[in-house]
Amino acid sequence: MSAQQTYDEIGEAFEGFKALPLAQYVEAPSFLGLVGDVAGKKVIDLACGTGFYSRELKRRGAADVFGVDISGEMIGAAQGIEQADPLGVRYEVGDVADLSLAEERFDIATAVMLLNYAETADEFEHLCRKVHESLRSGGEFFMLHQTPDYDFSGPSPRAYGFLTELTGEEFGTGPRVRTTALLEGAPISFTSGLARREVFEESLAKAGFSEITWVPTEVSPAGITAYGDEFWADYRANPAFEMLRCRA
Repeated sequence: MSAQQTYDEIGEAFEGFKALPLAQYVEAPSFLGLVGDVAGKKVIDLACGTGFYSRELKRRGAADVFGVDISGEMIGAAQGIEQADPLGVRYEVGDVADLSLAEERFDIATAVMLLNYAETADEFEHLCRKVHESLRSGGEFFMLHQTPDYDFSGPSPRAYGFLTELTGEEFGTGPRVRTTALLEGAPISFTSGLARREVFEESLAKAGFSEITWVPTEVSPAGITAYGDEFWADYRANPAFEMLRCRA
């Protein structure tokens, strides 16, 4: 099943992911903290899903936010949320691999779980080049993906709302993994690649990016208040997510 078919089937249920402890108290605050001040900036949110980060960045003062996702169902849900609570976010159905923006360029590109769908090193590099083309000179690209050297035999993220396991298959970029969001009453699974660290670094550099920096995720103070510090020991021992930043 393609990424488009997978996410078309998930649709609006994707919004529920952000209420799970790992997303709410680690992923979102870590990633938004990495992106930082967006006041007055033009932002393109790639693989935007139902627009969670698109909306957050607009609320934080971005002058313009353009969300792109391959799934029509996801974009339909994002547009429905925009209609109900208008923020001025633009959305479009599109494959980042075919992204064409004419002369429009952005200050910031964001991508959560985008590059892991490239099955070969060439596809991975192509996606990086398309992102680079979308940015003005000096613009920044921020990413969040599963940790490249995640230990599948180590502590599990089950307590935080997710499971991740190897499928036994290999992409050209690394192993294939199945991730399950443990939504109450209706778990949702999807598969993607787990690209090796050098695939990220080499592809981004070949695409023209510099200052490529890995940044760890952190449990937010709100997460410690909600669950206590010890609750997060397994995540700290085997973090599921890691972030990257680089400059065009």
